[in-house]
Amino acid sequence: MKTILRLIFVLAVLGAISLSARAEGTSLQGILLTASNAAGQTDRRLAPYEPTLRRILRFESYQYVGADNASVDVPATGSLALGDGHELEVTTERSDGKSVHLKVRWTAGGRTLMNTGLVLRPGVPAVLGGPSTGNKGEVYAVILIGR
Repeated sequence: MKTILRLIFVLAVLGAISLSARAEGTSLQGILLTASNAAGQTDRRLAPYEPTLRRILRFESYQYVGADNASVDVPATGSLALGDGHELEVTTERSDGKSVHLKVRWTAGGRTLMNTGLVLRPGVPAVLGGPSTGNKGEVYAVILIGR
Protein backbone atom coordinates (compact mmCIF):
# COMPACT_ATOMS: atom_id res chain seq x y z
CA MET A 1 0.00 0.00 0.00
CA LYS A 2 2.84 2.38 0.87
CA THR A 3 4.43 1.70 -2.52
CA ILE A 4 1.21 2.64 -4.31
CA LEU A 5 0.88 5.85 -2.28
CA ARG A 6 4.51 6.76 -3.05
CA LEU A 7 3.95 6.08 -6.74
CA ILE A 8 0.82 8.28 -6.75
CA PHE A 9 2.76 11.05 -4.97
CA VAL A 10 5.66 10.87 -7.45
CA LEU A 11 3.26 10.98 -10.41
CA ALA A 12 1.41 13.95 -8.91
CA VAL A 13 4.69 15.86 -8.41
CA LEU A 14 5.84 15.08 -11.95
CA GLY A 15 2.45 16.17 -13.30
CA ALA A 16 2.65 19.47 -11.41
CA ILE A 17 6.18 20.11 -12.71
CA SER A 18 5.05 19.32 -16.25
CA LEU A 19 2.05 21.66 -16.00
CA SER A 20 4.10 24.53 -14.57
CA ALA A 21 6.69 24.17 -17.35
CA ARG A 22 3.96 24.13 -20.00
CA ALA A 23 2.17 27.17 -18.54
CA GLU A 24 5.14 29.43 -19.26
CA GLY A 25 4.74 31.32 -22.48
CA THR A 26 5.18 34.63 -24.19
CA SER A 27 3.02 37.00 -26.21
CA LEU A 28 4.56 38.35 -29.39
CA GLN A 29 3.64 41.16 -31.74
CA GLY A 30 5.15 41.41 -35.21
CA ILE A 31 4.85 44.50 -37.40
CA LEU A 32 5.78 44.51 -41.10
CA LEU A 33 6.82 47.86 -42.54
CA THR A 34 8.62 49.42 -45.46
CA ALA A 35 11.55 51.77 -45.05
CA SER A 36 12.57 54.35 -47.63
CA ASN A 37 14.96 57.25 -48.12
CA ALA A 38 12.25 59.16 -49.94
CA ALA A 39 11.12 62.24 -48.06
CA GLY A 40 7.79 61.76 -46.38
CA GLN A 41 5.95 61.26 -43.15
CA THR A 42 6.32 58.11 -41.10
CA ASP A 43 3.06 56.25 -40.53
CA ARG A 44 1.60 57.32 -37.15
CA ARG A 45 1.16 53.68 -36.10
CA LEU A 46 4.97 53.38 -36.10
CA ALA A 47 5.57 56.54 -34.03
CA PRO A 48 6.51 54.65 -30.81
CA TYR A 49 9.22 52.80 -32.74
CA GLU A 50 10.50 55.58 -35.01
CA PRO A 51 13.57 56.51 -32.91
CA THR A 52 14.62 52.85 -32.81
CA LEU A 53 13.98 52.43 -36.54
CA ARG A 54 16.02 55.53 -37.40
CA ARG A 55 18.90 54.43 -35.15
CA ILE A 56 19.05 50.90 -36.56
CA LEU A 57 17.90 51.20 -40.19
CA ARG A 58 18.83 54.84 -40.93
CA PHE A 59 16.05 55.53 -43.45
CA GLU A 60 13.96 58.70 -43.81
CA SER A 61 10.40 57.36 -43.71
CA TYR A 62 8.59 54.24 -42.57
CA GLN A 63 5.22 52.89 -43.69
CA TYR A 64 3.08 50.32 -41.89
CA VAL A 65 2.17 47.25 -43.96
CA GLY A 66 0.58 44.81 -41.49
CA ALA A 67 0.83 43.14 -38.09
CA ASP A 68 -0.09 40.04 -36.15
CA ASN A 69 -0.01 38.80 -32.56
CA ALA A 70 0.60 35.33 -31.16
CA SER A 71 0.93 33.64 -27.80
CA VAL A 72 3.60 30.96 -27.84
CA ASP A 73 4.46 28.49 -25.08
CA VAL A 74 8.10 28.01 -24.09
CA PRO A 75 9.35 25.86 -25.75
CA ALA A 76 7.09 25.74 -28.80
CA THR A 77 6.64 27.11 -32.31
CA GLY A 78 4.09 29.67 -33.48
CA SER A 79 3.59 31.89 -36.49
CA LEU A 80 2.63 35.46 -37.28
CA ALA A 81 1.05 36.38 -40.64
CA LEU A 82 2.23 39.96 -41.11
CA GLY A 83 0.58 40.83 -44.42
CA ASP A 84 1.75 41.11 -48.03
CA GLY A 85 2.49 37.36 -47.92
CA HIS A 86 5.12 37.74 -45.18
CA GLU A 87 5.16 35.33 -42.24
CA LEU A 88 7.33 34.82 -39.19
CA GLU A 89 7.77 31.32 -37.79
CA VAL A 90 8.91 31.77 -34.19
CA THR A 91 10.38 28.97 -32.10
CA THR A 92 10.76 29.79 -28.43
CA GLU A 93 13.66 27.94 -26.84
CA ARG A 94 13.84 29.07 -23.23
CA SER A 95 12.92 31.87 -20.88
CA ASP A 96 14.44 33.11 -17.64
CA GLY A 97 11.48 35.30 -16.71
CA LYS A 98 13.26 38.47 -17.88
CA SER A 99 13.81 37.49 -21.51
CA VAL A 100 12.91 34.80 -24.01
CA HIS A 101 15.35 33.14 -26.41
CA LEU A 102 13.88 32.37 -29.79
CA LYS A 103 14.64 31.52 -33.39
CA VAL A 104 12.88 33.43 -36.14
CA ARG A 105 12.32 32.31 -39.72
CA TRP A 106 10.99 35.10 -41.98
CA THR A 107 9.34 33.90 -45.20
CA ALA A 108 7.46 35.47 -48.09
CA GLY A 109 5.86 33.64 -50.99
CA GLY A 110 7.31 30.31 -49.80
CA ARG A 111 10.85 31.71 -49.86
CA THR A 112 12.97 32.06 -46.71
CA LEU A 113 14.20 35.64 -46.33
CA MET A 114 15.97 35.28 -43.00
CA ASN A 115 16.82 32.83 -40.24
CA THR A 116 18.09 34.35 -37.01
CA GLY A 117 18.17 33.96 -33.26
CA LEU A 118 17.01 36.67 -30.85
CA VAL A 119 16.74 37.36 -27.16
CA LEU A 120 13.61 39.44 -26.52
CA ARG A 121 12.96 41.40 -23.35
CA PRO A 122 9.35 42.43 -22.67
CA GLY A 123 8.48 45.71 -24.37
CA VAL A 124 11.88 46.14 -26.06
CA PRO A 125 11.48 45.98 -29.85
CA ALA A 126 13.82 43.94 -32.05
CA VAL A 127 14.20 45.22 -35.62
CA LEU A 128 14.94 42.94 -38.56
CA GLY A 129 16.03 44.61 -41.80
CA GLY A 130 14.81 42.75 -44.84
CA PRO A 131 14.91 42.60 -48.63
CA SER A 132 13.94 45.16 -51.22
CA THR A 133 10.25 45.67 -51.87
CA GLY A 134 10.97 46.00 -55.59
CA ASN A 135 10.57 49.77 -55.42
CA LYS A 136 13.83 51.67 -55.79
CA GLY A 137 15.43 52.41 -52.42
CA GLU A 138 12.67 50.76 -50.38
CA VAL A 139 13.09 47.70 -48.15
CA TYR A 140 10.91 45.59 -45.87
CA ALA A 141 11.60 45.46 -42.15
CA VAL A 142 9.98 43.75 -39.18
CA ILE A 143 9.57 44.92 -35.61
CA LEU A 144 9.18 42.04 -33.13
CA ILE A 145 8.05 42.82 -29.58
CA GLY A 146 7.68 40.45 -26.65
CA ARG A 147 4.96 41.27 -24.10
